[in-house]
Amino acid sequence: MKEFILIAGPCAIENESVVLTVAQKLRELADRFPNVEFVFKSSFDKANRSSISSFRGPGLEEGLRILAKVREEFGLKITTDIHESWQAEPVGDVVDIVQIPAFLCRQTDLLLSAARTGKAVNVKKGQFLAPWDTKNIVEKLRYGGAKDIFLTERGVSFGYNNLVVDFRSLPIMSQFAKVIFDATHSVQLPGGMGNRSGGQREFAFPLMRAAVAVGCDGVFMETHPDPDSALSDGPNQIPLKDLDFVVEAILEIRDVAKKYRGVPVR
Repeated sequence: MKEFILIAGPCAIENESVVLTVAQKLRELADRFPNVEFVFKSSFDKANRSSISSFRGPGLEEGLRILAKVREEFGLKITTDIHESWQAEPVGDVVDIVQIPAFLCRQTDLLLSAARTGKAVNVKKGQFLAPWDTKNIVEKLRYGGAKDIFLTERGVSFGYNNLVVDFRSLPIMSQFAKVIFDATHSVQLPGGMGNRSGGQREFAFPLMRAAVAVGCDGVFMETHPDPDSALSDGPNQIPLKDLDFVVEAILEIRDVAKKYRGVPVR
């Protein structure tokens, strides 16, 4: 992996057209910024939706077919999440990074199955978890044989239906593994609309700027050609038309901030 990673894509695999449209934009950005590792993300199954009637995705087989097509056509690295241990092996055959969802971040068997794939593993820190407790997650993954490990900050529960980001978590978790900041799930309002989650996408860009300034190894963001019509997590996804501006801005901030990483202030 390159020094800085940018993970982006639609929340769920809605159809092949949406996926390839977003992947094309990431390919263009990857060509413009060759020192950044652009990784396409999307979920074949959103297994923790608020309602039984919510859209979940195309399922494992079709989802992996579409993700493999992204790799073949655009040469991008790929990530997607698993929810059950048996999914690790088929997913690991396609992706470069196996992702563990926040609600499942402490599931030992799931972590060990991801580690056994030999691929990089990205664990979303649960909304209920203190940053220093992620050390135990990393120890489980290393026990399972994982070598390239990422921890992703995506906010902590702040009362009901709300999340807040404590940026102290970034340097704390960086003691244990590489750290990613999830800008769009951090502005989610979980279950905030009754039978679905809401979101405040207008705060995603300010928060990712802050995270890059504090210091992180990468940024995660969900993006969609038309977020208001997205079938999952539309309220917090970034419009695809804004992605060039967003990426340019955070890389400019990173160029300044990285000069001061590791400077001791006591």
